[in-house]
Amino acid sequence: MTDEDIYQAPSSNLDFETNDKLEFAGFWIRVLASIIDTILIMLVTYPLLTVIYGLDYWASDSFLVGFWDLLISYVMPAIAIVLFWVYRSATPGKILLGLQIISLGDTKKLSVGQSIGRYLAYFPSMFCLFIGIIWVAFDKRKQGWHDKLANTAVVKRR
Repeated sequence: MTDEDIYQAPSSNLDFETNDKLEFAGFWIRVLASIIDTILIMLVTYPLLTVIYGLDYWASDSFLVGFWDLLISYVMPAIAIVLFWVYRSATPGKILLGLQIISLGDTKKLSVGQSIGRYLAYFPSMFCLFIGIIWVAFDKRKQGWHDKLANTAVVKRR
């Protein structure tokens, strides 16, 4: 048995004080990046949903209209976001604003598993009145709960 504290947050092997000089991205620039991403997703999904379901789709009171709604509104955006994180280390909104998501582990590169975990960690971050998202504004590394759970951070590119 080791003396390691299993309740301690994951640490990083990156040297934040000397070599990296990382500038963590704050709350409002990350909100703006999310708004840009949401608009881009809507520009793709809304026309597809209208073509498939017609204008009556928008008058529906249902949370989920059918299979195509599930696929287009939830599954495809989730896959796109994870793929952007894996291959570009940022979503289009973050790219436009000069931000990058990094791993705080041995390397700055996000793994597929870490990206999926980060995406899934958004749910507990939002369920508690968005406190896990708002946490970014008060954390010293500007990490939300989803960042902490996935051992990631959002930084400004050089």
